[in-house]
Amino acid sequence: MPLLSLGRLLLLSSLWGASFLFMRIATPALSAFPTAFFRVLLGTVGLVAILALLRVRWRFEGKLGAVLAIGMINSGIPFGMFCIAAQYLPAGYSAMLNASTPLMGVVIGATLFHEPLTRDRLVGVAAGILGVGVLVGAGPVRIDSGLLIGAAACLVAAICYGLGGFIVKRWVAERGGLDSRLIAMGSQVGATLLLAPFMLGQLALTPHAIVWNDSGVWWAMLALGLACTSLAYLLYFRLVEDLGPVKPLTVTMLVPAFGVLWGALFLDEQVTWAHAIGGSLIGVALWLILFRRQRNAGKPRRISD
Repeated sequence: MPLLSLGRLLLLSSLWGASFLFMRIATPALSAFPTAFFRVLLGTVGLVAILALLRVRWRFEGKLGAVLAIGMINSGIPFGMFCIAAQYLPAGYSAMLNASTPLMGVVIGATLFHEPLTRDRLVGVAAGILGVGVLVGAGPVRIDSGLLIGAAACLVAAICYGLGGFIVKRWVAERGGLDSRLIAMGSQVGATLLLAPFMLGQLALTPHAIVWNDSGVWWAMLALGLACTSLAYLLYFRLVEDLGPVKPLTVTMLVPAFGVLWGALFLDEQVTWAHAIGGSLIGVALWLILFRRQRNAGKPRRISD
């Protein structure tokens, strides 16, 4: 891997790992759905500005509805779920549970899209489930309803991410492809549309529970929307362009490490042996699922032409 691409990969991993830190900071003040809404709104603004600077033409070629729906499934629901989880779980927990996304992709692919379920994938799923169980059951957070709600929210987000790749393939790639930068921007618009009524509903139900005048919260929101969403999407699709769609998936293995690191450094979150064992099992699962199966696979297909 070229040194510049490696630097981009590490920066992307650190940004997506930091997103759990910023959600953990902002959610107690703004509540879950306002935090998720302002993240995608700021992400949309940032991506619109980037596309304007790059002079990208907004030609969705009849796929705008599909891209908006993809954004609702692949950004709107997951971001809302992670903000719900941030009310109960440390940032490092959410980051590690997010790494179960490829596991969900394997299960969804086998059950809904007739993807082959190989031995490596089965072993990977088993190792990942065991890793999640170790993290949730033996970690420093006491097992109670809050932990179960937070873990369930993270797994729902992972299911949406796992489903998202198949939907992009069916709704965009197999219909002629589309500029990946337009997919990124349009998906954030779709997520904004989905989260807006939930945000307004939460404001109506609990108006006094939301703190608007905390400058630290808004700095966290700016970082979450502009750096962890707009810039991160730009880095990711540049990596796909430079390296193809497979190698950038290593970011999935690096994000949990950064999530735990930022949580420990800035929020004094406790790091225990459960993080090491659970994280190692999830890492083995990702290796089996993401890379072992590529040995005999053909050249991957791009999502844009």
